[in-house]
Amino acid sequence: MKRAPMRTSMIALTAAMLGGFVLSGFVAAQVQPQPLLPEQASWFSPPAVPALRAAWLVGAEQAAGPYLLRVRLVAGGRFPPHTHPDTRYTTVLSGTLYVGFGERVDETAVVAVPAGAIYEAPAGVPHWVWAKDGDVEYQESGVAPTATRLLR
Repeated sequence: MKRAPMRTSMIALTAAMLGGFVLSGFVAAQVQPQPLLPEQASWFSPPAVPALRAAWLVGAEQAAGPYLLRVRLVAGGRFPPHTHPDTRYTTVLSGTLYVGFGERVDETAVVAVPAGAIYEAPAGVPHWVWAKDGDVEYQESGVAPTATRLLR
């Protein structure tokens, strides 16, 4: 068996590598992000809390898997004491959200969570939120199935 000269083998290897890079670049160029704008979401207000509007951006309340729930709470609005069966992580996107833990509202025992901050509401732990200083927008994430159980 006759061996190809080293130079020919290196050229073939280089061409194969470049072809792979070009092909992978072509495939990557075909993938386009599809943003979901909040305005495109289906917003709803729970009957018991008209000051709140929410939209499932990823996943759903009863569909197994991760979810993102976007929430808007108008200035002065409150979501009364409640629990969830799963741990929720809340990121405040704008405004300051005041969070209290416990089965009763106690305005002296709230924690201010400013825009950019995150807080955790462990599964089954009663908590409530308040847009004390102005409108607040936040996003909750967790793993469904989930639910919200009001304590009153």
